[in-house]
Amino acid sequence: MANGYEINDMAKEESWRLFRIMGEMVEGFDGLSGIEPAVTIYGSARIKPLDDLYTQTTEIAHRLGELGFSIITGGGPGIMEAANKGATEAGVKSIGLNIELPVEQMCNAYATKVITFKHFFVRKVMLVKYATAFVIMPGGLGTMDELTEVLTLIQTHKIKPFPVVLYDNKYWKGFLDWLRSTTLARGYVSEGDFNLLRVCDDPTSVVETVQQWYIKQEVAGKRAISHSNGLL
Repeated sequence: MANGYEINDMAKEESWRLFRIMGEMVEGFDGLSGIEPAVTIYGSARIKPLDDLYTQTTEIAHRLGELGFSIITGGGPGIMEAANKGATEAGVKSIGLNIELPVEQMCNAYATKVITFKHFFVRKVMLVKYATAFVIMPGGLGTMDELTEVLTLIQTHKIKPFPVVLYDNKYWKGFLDWLRSTTLARGYVSEGDFNLLRVCDDPTSVVETVQQWYIKQEVAGKRAISHSNGLL
């Protein structure tokens, strides 16, 4: 059984852990302030540069960059590297939010703004907070975790309903079919939850989806300002 000294040491360690978490939050907020509009691109770290998905991701990020969107990724290899590469080639802010892992992960060379986090949950906050849209490329457990978290945040009105674009219908079809045939059938989600998703099969469709939504929101915002000024 722990004695008083051990309990006090544990309490101090937890207090310092809280300060370290707060420090990561502050660093993220300071480092990412002013990058909007931005698009966060998720996907597998295992995709190789010769893979078609790597090329397509680079094109998506490059074309979004040409429209003025900063690109945010998790800073790793694969899809993340491809997205940062496209952003850098387009001359826009290319942000890599790296994570410390037991097996060291170096941020890819195409991220021009790098912030490294120790805690996954702080990093995930930053991946979401400054995004105008989310593009979900094929990926594994981490990508699925990020996708479902984004959808949950939108579903529960914790963040604004930004477009969530799933890339490659063939890849995501089984997941979407399961959601409908099992999860929806049991009443665990609502039909309207599927309206949160857009499925695209080519870079042009992704870029157009993001651009059209962004323009629509800009127009709505200007109308709201005009109404508040009594002009309409």
